[in-house]
Amino acid sequence: MKSIDITQLAARQGVPLIDVRERDEYAAGHVPGAVNVPLSELGDRLEELPGEAFDVICQAGGRSARAVKALEARGYDATNVDGGTGEWIAQGHPVEK
Repeated sequence: MKSIDITQLAARQGVPLIDVRERDEYAAGHVPGAVNVPLSELGDRLEELPGEAFDVICQAGGRSARAVKALEARGYDATNVDGGTGEWIAQGHPVEK
C-alpha cells in the first residue's frame, strides 16, 4: 500500500483527495478540496471515484488505510494519507467547513 505524510500531501498539486470520514466529521472541518465519500458508503459510490491516481484521508489514517487496501484490490491507484485530518490540523494547515 502506498502512503504519504501530511507534509507530502500539502505539497501535492492536482491529485484528487477523497475523505472517507463520516459526513458529520467532514462537515466539522476538512482539507480544502477534499471530496467526502464516507467509508460506510464507499462500496455503493465507486462510480464517483476518480479514474486517475488519488489520495485517501480520514481522521488519523486507519480508515483510509482500510479503504486504500480495498480500492487497490479493485484496481484503483489510491494512496493513503498517514496521520489524517487530525495531523493536518495539528500542523496548522487550513481547513474548510
